[in-house]
Amino acid sequence: QLQLVESGGGLVQPGSSLRLSCTASGLNLYNVGWFRQAPGKEREGVAWIARMSGRTDYADSVKGRFTISRDNAKNTVYLQMDSLKPEDTAIYYCAADDTIPMEWGSQPPLHWGQGTDIFVSS
Repeated sequence: QLQLVESGGGLVQPGSSLRLSCTASGLNLYNVGWFRQAPGKEREGVAWIARMSGRTDYADSVKGRFTISRDNAKNTVYLQMDSLKPEDTAIYYCAADDTIPMEWGSQPPLHWGQGTDIFVSS
């Protein structure tokens, strides 16, 4: 069982930056994504990164503001979040699987972290 641990959440003002980390032993073997769920809303995919090619993709709402990256030597995936907006407020989850990320909309990843809270408010 892959045990994902997220860190880096917090309370910030609009326009601020945060970096989330997701760590797990063996994470370098998996495709990894970040998801979020805002109060009263459905969970949505934010970004993902492929295990081999390092290919990435982003939700339209975060393109140009968020950057996903990975350090396979450290078994860690990061989500750099810049220019944060109040609508980015949510619980952010790291997830991983060896399935194709493009299929995660219909077949969610198998492994999930516990989530970390982001609250963007002035």
